[in-house]
Amino acid sequence: MRKIVDIRPIKRELRAKYRRIRERMNAAQKKEWDHMIFCRLVEAPFYKRAKTLFCFVSTAIEVDTIAILKQAFADNKTVAVPKCMDRNGHMEFFIIHSLDELKEDMFGLLEPDPAQCEKATDFTDALCILPAFAFDTEGFRIGFGKGYYDRFLQRFSGVKAGICYNNCMTSSLPHGRYDVPADFVVTPKYILTVKKQEEQSHD
Repeated sequence: MRKIVDIRPIKRELRAKYRRIRERMNAAQKKEWDHMIFCRLVEAPFYKRAKTLFCFVSTAIEVDTIAILKQAFADNKTVAVPKCMDRNGHMEFFIIHSLDELKEDMFGLLEPDPAQCEKATDFTDALCILPAFAFDTEGFRIGFGKGYYDRFLQRFSGVKAGICYNNCMTSSLPHGRYDVPADFVVTPKYILTVKKQEEQSHD
C-alpha cells in the first residue's frame, strides 16, 4: 500500500526559504527584473490574445503587477482583480476600470469593493496571472499557503501564467492532486512553456 506523505511541512519550509530570498532582494535589482518580466509578458502571444486579464495586485515582495494592470487598461482589456471573500479559501475576481477603485483592507492589501464592482464570471479568452513564492519547470507553485488560488483555479478555464524571478525557479516542487499548474511561467530571462500531459502522451 502506497504511503501518503504530508507535503504541508515541506511546503512551509520552502515558503520560508523563498520568502527570505524575496525579502533580501536588492531594490534596484528587483525593479530591473520586474521591468524585464513586464516586457516579456505584454509581448507574449497569450497576453495579446486575452480579452480579460485576471491579475493580483502585488505586495512589496511580489513581482510588480501595477505596471501590468495599467498596460491592460491601455490595451482596452477587461481587468479583474481578486477579493478574498472569507477565511476558508473562497476568492472571487471583480472587474475594475481604474486602480482608483481599489481600497485597502485591514491588512493594507488593495482589493476591489464587491458592493461597487461587477463579479467576473466569464473565462472566455481570459488570462490569469498567478502569484507565488516559487515555480518549478512543470508549472507548479509554492503560494502563500491559504489555498485561495488552488480553489479558484479548479473552476478557471482560461490560460494561466505565473510570473517569477529566476532565483525563485526550481526543477521540482512538491504538489498535491488538487494543485493546478501554470501553462506558462514568465521570468526576466525567458518564458517557460509548460508541457501538458496530453501532449506528452503523443511523444
